[in-house]
Amino acid sequence: MTYYQAAIFDIGGVLTHSPVTRIKQFCAEHGIADEARIAIFGPEDGPWSRFERSELTRDGFASEFDRHIAGCDTPATGKYFMEWFFQGFGERPEMVGVVRHLRGRVKLGAITNNVSRDEPAQTRTSGIDLPGLFEVVVESAIVGYRKPEPQIFQIACEQLSIEPHQAVFLDDLGANLKGARALGMHTIKVDDTLSAIDELEAALGIPLPRL
Repeated sequence: MTYYQAAIFDIGGVLTHSPVTRIKQFCAEHGIADEARIAIFGPEDGPWSRFERSELTRDGFASEFDRHIAGCDTPATGKYFMEWFFQGFGERPEMVGVVRHLRGRVKLGAITNNVSRDEPAQTRTSGIDLPGLFEVVVESAIVGYRKPEPQIFQIACEQLSIEPHQAVFLDDLGANLKGARALGMHTIKVDDTLSAIDELEAALGIPLPRL
Protein backbone atom coordinates (compact mmCIF):
# COMPACT_ATOMS: atom_id res chain seq x y z
CA MET A 1 0.00 0.00 0.00
CA THR A 2 1.31 3.45 -0.87
CA TYR A 3 2.54 5.83 1.81
CA TYR A 4 1.05 8.73 -0.12
CA GLN A 5 -2.66 9.36 0.21
CA ALA A 6 -3.11 11.90 -2.58
CA ALA A 7 -1.85 12.86 -6.02
CA ILE A 8 -2.19 16.54 -6.92
CA PHE A 9 -1.77 17.69 -10.53
CA ASP A 10 -1.07 21.00 -12.22
CA ILE A 11 -3.19 21.59 -15.34
CA GLY A 12 -1.34 23.68 -17.95
CA GLY A 13 1.81 21.84 -19.00
CA VAL A 14 0.68 18.64 -17.26
CA LEU A 15 -2.85 17.73 -18.35
CA THR A 16 -2.61 20.08 -21.33
CA HIS A 17 0.28 21.17 -23.48
CA SER A 18 2.38 23.94 -21.97
CA PRO A 19 0.86 27.44 -22.07
CA VAL A 20 4.30 28.83 -21.20
CA THR A 21 5.77 27.41 -24.40
CA ARG A 22 2.81 28.53 -26.47
CA ILE A 23 2.95 32.08 -25.06
CA LYS A 24 6.64 32.31 -25.97
CA GLN A 25 5.79 31.14 -29.48
CA PHE A 26 2.93 33.65 -29.74
CA CYS A 27 5.19 36.53 -28.77
CA ALA A 28 7.96 35.46 -31.15
CA GLU A 29 5.52 35.05 -34.04
CA HIS A 30 3.90 38.44 -33.39
CA GLY A 31 7.04 40.52 -32.97
CA ILE A 32 6.73 41.05 -29.22
CA ALA A 33 10.19 41.62 -27.75
CA ASP A 34 11.48 39.35 -24.99
CA GLU A 35 11.74 42.33 -22.65
CA ALA A 36 8.05 43.11 -23.06
CA ARG A 37 7.04 39.44 -22.72
CA ILE A 38 9.04 39.03 -19.55
CA ALA A 39 7.63 42.24 -18.07
CA ILE A 40 4.09 40.98 -18.72
CA PHE A 41 4.44 37.35 -17.68
CA GLY A 42 7.45 37.18 -15.36
CA PRO A 43 7.16 39.23 -12.16
CA GLU A 44 5.03 38.20 -9.19
CA ASP A 45 3.53 41.72 -9.26
CA GLY A 46 3.33 41.82 -13.06
CA PRO A 47 0.11 41.88 -15.12
CA TRP A 48 -0.15 38.11 -15.64
CA SER A 49 0.42 37.22 -11.99
CA ARG A 50 -2.13 39.84 -10.96
CA PHE A 51 -4.57 38.43 -13.52
CA GLU A 52 -4.06 34.93 -12.07
CA ARG A 53 -5.02 36.25 -8.64
CA SER A 54 -8.08 38.06 -10.09
CA GLU A 55 -6.54 41.41 -9.21
CA LEU A 56 -7.06 42.37 -12.86
CA THR A 57 -10.12 41.71 -15.00
CA ARG A 58 -9.80 40.33 -18.52
CA ASP A 59 -10.14 43.85 -19.93
CA GLY A 60 -7.73 45.20 -17.34
CA PHE A 61 -5.09 42.66 -18.34
CA ALA A 62 -5.63 43.43 -22.02
CA SER A 63 -4.97 47.12 -21.30
CA GLU A 64 -1.78 46.27 -19.41
CA PHE A 65 -0.70 44.02 -22.26
CA ASP A 66 -1.20 46.87 -24.74
CA ARG A 67 0.76 49.25 -22.53
CA HIS A 68 3.74 46.89 -22.29
CA ILE A 69 3.91 46.16 -26.04
CA ALA A 70 3.53 49.81 -27.09
CA GLY A 71 7.18 49.96 -28.20
CA CYS A 72 7.03 46.76 -30.23
CA ASP A 73 6.38 46.56 -33.96
CA THR A 74 3.48 44.13 -33.61
CA PRO A 75 -0.06 43.79 -34.95
CA ALA A 76 -1.06 42.00 -31.72
CA THR A 77 -3.30 43.55 -29.10
CA GLY A 78 -4.30 42.52 -25.61
CA LYS A 79 -7.81 41.71 -26.83
CA TYR A 80 -6.44 39.47 -29.60
CA PHE A 81 -4.09 37.72 -27.18
CA MET A 82 -7.00 36.98 -24.83
CA GLU A 83 -9.07 35.49 -27.66
CA TRP A 84 -6.11 33.33 -28.68
CA PHE A 85 -5.30 32.25 -25.12
CA PHE A 86 -8.81 31.10 -24.26
CA GLN A 87 -8.89 28.71 -27.21
CA GLY A 88 -6.91 26.34 -24.96
CA PHE A 89 -3.76 24.29 -25.54
CA GLY A 90 -4.87 20.74 -26.17
CA GLU A 91 -5.23 17.81 -23.80
CA ARG A 92 -2.38 15.40 -23.06
CA PRO A 93 -4.31 12.10 -23.15
CA GLU A 94 -1.55 10.10 -21.49
CA MET A 95 -1.69 12.27 -18.37
CA VAL A 96 -5.48 12.48 -18.28
CA GLY A 97 -5.51 8.68 -18.57
CA VAL A 98 -3.32 8.42 -15.48
CA VAL A 99 -5.72 10.58 -13.47
CA ARG A 100 -8.70 8.48 -14.56
CA HIS A 101 -6.83 5.30 -13.62
CA LEU A 102 -6.09 6.64 -10.12
CA ARG A 103 -9.71 7.47 -9.29
CA GLY A 104 -10.75 5.45 -6.25
CA ARG A 105 -7.14 4.44 -5.53
CA VAL A 106 -5.82 7.70 -4.03
CA LYS A 107 -7.31 11.11 -3.35
CA LEU A 108 -7.05 13.35 -6.39
CA GLY A 109 -6.60 17.11 -6.50
CA ALA A 110 -5.67 19.81 -8.99
CA ILE A 111 -3.95 23.14 -8.39
CA THR A 112 -3.89 25.56 -11.30
CA ASN A 113 -2.69 29.08 -11.86
CA ASN A 114 -5.46 30.29 -14.12
CA VAL A 115 -7.13 33.54 -15.06
CA SER A 116 -10.41 35.42 -15.11
CA ARG A 117 -12.77 34.06 -12.50
CA ASP A 118 -15.66 35.43 -14.59
CA GLU A 119 -14.97 33.02 -17.47
CA PRO A 120 -16.92 29.72 -17.64
CA ALA A 121 -15.20 26.99 -15.60
CA GLN A 122 -14.04 24.89 -18.55
CA THR A 123 -12.75 27.99 -20.37
CA ARG A 124 -10.62 28.83 -17.31
CA THR A 125 -9.19 25.31 -17.35
CA SER A 126 -8.42 24.87 -21.08
CA GLY A 127 -11.50 22.75 -21.70
CA ILE A 128 -10.53 20.04 -19.21
CA ASP A 129 -13.48 18.62 -17.22
CA LEU A 130 -11.81 19.03 -13.85
CA PRO A 131 -14.86 18.15 -11.69
CA GLY A 132 -15.12 14.88 -13.60
CA LEU A 133 -11.49 14.03 -12.79
CA PHE A 134 -10.70 15.47 -9.36
CA GLU A 135 -12.22 15.55 -5.91
CA VAL A 136 -10.69 18.95 -5.20
CA VAL A 137 -9.81 21.74 -7.65
CA VAL A 138 -8.01 24.86 -6.42
CA GLU A 139 -7.82 27.75 -8.90
CA SER A 140 -5.67 30.82 -8.35
CA ALA A 141 -8.33 33.01 -9.97
CA ILE A 142 -10.83 31.86 -7.35
CA VAL A 143 -8.75 31.67 -4.15
CA GLY A 144 -6.54 34.73 -4.77
CA TYR A 145 -3.23 32.89 -4.32
CA ARG A 146 -1.03 31.44 -7.04
CA LYS A 147 1.73 28.87 -7.15
CA PRO A 148 4.36 28.90 -5.72
CA GLU A 149 2.71 30.76 -2.82
CA PRO A 150 2.36 28.27 0.08
CA GLN A 151 -1.26 29.18 0.76
CA ILE A 152 -2.53 27.60 -2.45
CA PHE A 153 -0.90 24.24 -1.62
CA GLN A 154 -2.21 24.40 1.93
CA ILE A 155 -5.76 25.05 0.69
CA ALA A 156 -5.59 21.95 -1.53
CA CYS A 157 -4.30 19.77 1.29
CA GLU A 158 -6.93 21.03 3.71
CA GLN A 159 -9.71 20.33 1.22
CA LEU A 160 -8.34 16.82 0.64
CA SER A 161 -8.05 16.27 4.43
CA ILE A 162 -4.35 15.40 4.24
CA GLU A 163 -1.02 16.81 5.39
CA PRO A 164 1.39 18.08 2.71
CA HIS A 165 3.84 15.22 3.28
CA GLN A 166 1.09 12.77 2.32
CA ALA A 167 0.80 14.19 -1.21
CA VAL A 168 2.62 13.77 -4.50
CA PHE A 169 2.53 16.96 -6.57
CA LEU A 170 3.19 17.11 -10.32
CA ASP A 171 4.02 20.32 -12.21
CA ASP A 172 6.05 21.37 -15.23
CA LEU A 173 7.63 24.43 -13.60
CA GLY A 174 10.55 24.21 -11.19
CA ALA A 175 9.48 27.21 -9.12
CA ASN A 176 6.11 25.63 -8.39
CA LEU A 177 7.72 22.32 -7.45
CA LYS A 178 10.11 24.14 -5.12
CA GLY A 179 7.18 25.81 -3.36
CA ALA A 180 5.40 22.49 -2.86
CA ARG A 181 8.58 20.75 -1.74
CA ALA A 182 9.15 23.42 0.92
CA LEU A 183 5.90 22.32 2.54
CA GLY A 184 6.94 18.67 2.51
CA MET A 185 5.24 17.41 -0.64
CA HIS A 186 6.89 14.78 -2.81
CA THR A 187 7.32 16.51 -6.17
CA ILE A 188 7.61 15.25 -9.74
CA LYS A 189 8.58 17.39 -12.73
CA VAL A 190 6.54 16.81 -15.87
CA ASP A 191 8.11 17.24 -19.31
CA ASP A 192 7.12 16.06 -22.78
CA THR A 193 8.23 12.47 -22.09
CA LEU A 194 6.61 9.72 -20.01
CA SER A 195 9.20 10.01 -17.21
CA ALA A 196 6.73 11.66 -14.82
CA ILE A 197 4.39 8.67 -15.14
CA ASP A 198 7.31 6.37 -14.32
CA GLU A 199 8.14 8.43 -11.22
CA LEU A 200 4.53 8.62 -10.10
CA GLU A 201 4.13 4.86 -10.50
CA ALA A 202 7.21 4.29 -8.34
CA ALA A 203 6.05 6.76 -5.68
CA LEU A 204 2.53 5.38 -5.40
CA GLY A 205 3.29 1.72 -6.00
CA ILE A 206 0.37 1.55 -8.41
CA PRO A 207 0.81 0.32 -12.02
CA LEU A 208 -0.15 3.17 -14.37
CA PRO A 209 -1.20 3.21 -18.02
CA ARG A 210 0.90 4.82 -20.73
CA LEU A 211 -1.34 5.75 -23.64
